[in-house]
Amino acid sequence: MLLALTLLAACGRGVPEGAEVVVAGDSVMAWNRSSGTSVADQLEARLGAPVGDVSLPLAQVRGGTGPLNIPNQLAGLSPEWVVLNGGANDLSVGCDCNDCAATLDQLISADGTRGAIPALVSDLRARGSQVVWADYYTSPRYAGTDCEGPYRMLETRLGAMAARDPGVTLVDMDRVFSPDDLSLFARDRLHPSETGSARIAELIAPVLRATP
Repeated sequence: MLLALTLLAACGRGVPEGAEVVVAGDSVMAWNRSSGTSVADQLEARLGAPVGDVSLPLAQVRGGTGPLNIPNQLAGLSPEWVVLNGGANDLSVGCDCNDCAATLDQLISADGTRGAIPALVSDLRARGSQVVWADYYTSPRYAGTDCEGPYRMLETRLGAMAARDPGVTLVDMDRVFSPDDLSLFARDRLHPSETGSARIAELIAPVLRATP
């Protein structure tokens, strides 16, 4: 697994010179990179401008080392826009679907002001970047299970964080995904298919085009 991740990181798109948009986060963002149809690839096609991509499967907000830690992915970068997600792998490692309060609090407090996610976003904002945080969709693998609860709480807290800063935009991938539409998902019924990655890019691109 580690060898595969190392190879994937080596084949990552990186950050081309002049890129004003950089995508970071976990496997939802990185998926379909090998076919040139990841979220970053699809954004680049829609924006007609270079888009960086430092996302990596298994990346966490709090845990992980090197590029498997999402804040580390963005070290030294200050693009105009950072598009990212995160938290699913933290929840997977830190709790089961019925006892996630402590892990959620470590990620982001109920009022959206404290925790690893607000700290990351505040750091990016201090660098001058605007932030688009992509909240998770509901996948067929977890739809209708107890695992939906912690993710709903995460979304609510992310909304509170975004409401405090006009330079932070929360986009909800559930707006363009349905767990009943299997064409949007890879064979694992968890990650996005190429069509799913395109849907995510279509959701995010208008936010980036709205730059004054």
